[in-house]
This record gives sequence, structure tokens and C-alpha cells, in this order.
Amino acid sequence: MNSTRTLPQLANQKFLTDGGLETWLIFDEGIDIPNFASFTLMEDANAVSTMKRYFNNHLDIARRHGAGFILESPTWRASKDWADLMGIDQQRLKAMTTKAVEMMLELHDEAPVDQPTIIVSGNVGPRGDGYNPAFQMTADEAEAYHTPQITTMVEAGAEMIGALTITYGAEAIGITRAARKAGVPVSVSFTTETDGKLPDGMSLKEAIETVDIETDFGPAYYMINCAHPSHFDHALDHGEVWLERVRGIRANASTMSHAELDNAEELDSGDPVDLGARYKDLGSKMPGLTIMGGCCGTDHKHIAAIAVACMAA
Repeated sequence: MNSTRTLPQLANQKFLTDGGLETWLIFDEGIDIPNFASFTLMEDANAVSTMKRYFNNHLDIARRHGAGFILESPTWRASKDWADLMGIDQQRLKAMTTKAVEMMLELHDEAPVDQPTIIVSGNVGPRGDGYNPAFQMTADEAEAYHTPQITTMVEAGAEMIGALTITYGAEAIGITRAARKAGVPVSVSFTTETDGKLPDGMSLKEAIETVDIETDFGPAYYMINCAHPSHFDHALDHGEVWLERVRGIRANASTMSHAELDNAEELDSGDPVDLGARYKDLGSKMPGLTIMGGCCGTDHKHIAAIAVACMAA
């Protein structure tokens, strides 16, 4: 796949994603995940089985509602700095990353024949903290840093790259360039603080317009993730051209800020029905919204509520 025009989520079909895999594994399944790095679980057969059960539950919801599904590989932190932090060498990192994408391909191939369209996406996360961009790279540095992970996932069979929880523009530019050189489409998902701005203080509008200018409209589309709808809905300038580039939302269940979530000792799973209603409201303001899923604190219950609120059964 080497053209954004081949991505079905850019047409009228609605797509779902999974929820917050890591928070579900930690709080619901009691599985320890060092540094929130779920790719490390690929060496644990029981954990792999649990993750496949998790994704199959979400695929079932999509099938019941006639929605497509984007399978994001559990590779959000499968990059060099995080691997180094855990004493994982590059050969082992590449093997686990490959297994993570292969697991998504297996889920794709094992899906029932009546399952609507499934896209396998290689998930890329930020080099640093997902909430605090204290250390920032140039676009060239970001491209060089993320290229090995992206290359590994594309070689393993990922159909596109999905960058999630990106906190500043230069990293998004670098990831976009790396994915395009690898020959696959890329989506970029920014996170916001409660004021609707990126953690580095840039507005969503400015971030998207900057990345588009610097990459010649490189991303196939943009998303917003790891923030509650109440944090960013007021920042969506309805009717402006840049908003047409935002095709997806993967919101948190909780209304807490990033700082509050970092300090929370218990999971705040919020109100799935209320979250679904908020997605429906966002859809009425964002005609291009075709991709809906969850982030921290969400699971299949939230995705089901979103599907009920936003899609015909």
C-alpha cells in the first residue's frame, strides 16, 4: 500500500479502533507492563493470548455495527530509547516489534468472512513522555530516530503507520517523512491538554497546518487522542479547512488532566454512555470524522457505547 487513496477510512465507511490496551491490561487483567511498553509482552504466550482476546472483543463490536476496524499494533513504545531503558538490545526489539505486527496480521486473517474491512497499522509513539515534551527533536532527528521502528513494521506487513500521542510538530514531521520513505500512508494523532492545545502550547490548527506545509500534506489524515472530548471540543474551529483533515478521535475515558492521570492510583473509567454521546456530538461538528476509538481508561464497553451512539446497528 503506497497511496493514501487506498485507505478506506478516507471514504464514507466508519471505522472503529480498540480502546486503551495498556490500561486494560494493567488494571483489568493485572498484567505488569514496564514503562507502559506493551511490545515487551510479545515474549509471553499467555499475554499474547490475552491481547488477542482483547482485540477480538473489539472486532466483534465492529462486525455487529458494520464498521471497519483499524488494528493498531502494540508497539507504541517499541523504539530505541525505551528499549535501552529496559535493557533490550536492538535485535530483540526488532523481533518483538515484528511479532506484534504479525499478531495483528493473524487477527486479520482469522476474522470471520463477514467482518468488514480491517486495516493493520503499525503504531508509533513519541520518543519521550507522552504528556510532557521536555526534550524535543528537530524534524531531521525525529525522522532518523523513528525510521528503524517504521521500517521494521512495514517489512513485517503493516499497511500504514499510525503515530499516536504526539506532543509537538517537529516529531510529527519526522515520523511522516519516515513513513513516506517506507512507502506507506501515515496518520498523525496529537494529544491536547485541557485548554485544547498541544503540550508544547501550540494549537491544533497551527500544528496541523505546520506539518502539512513541511511535508506537502504528507499525513493521510490527523487524529486526536489521549484527551477527554471536554478538553478539546472547544478548540475545534468549525468550518475551517484544517478541521477537515481531522478524521479520527481516540479519547480518554476520564476528564482528568494529564498531570492528574499521572498521579492517579486507581483507574478512572469514566462513563461509557456519556463518552458515546460526546462522540456523537463531535460527529455533528466534524463531517470528516470516520474513525472512532478509545485511549487511556477505555475498553470494549466504551467502544460499544460509541458504536451504539454513532453507528447504525
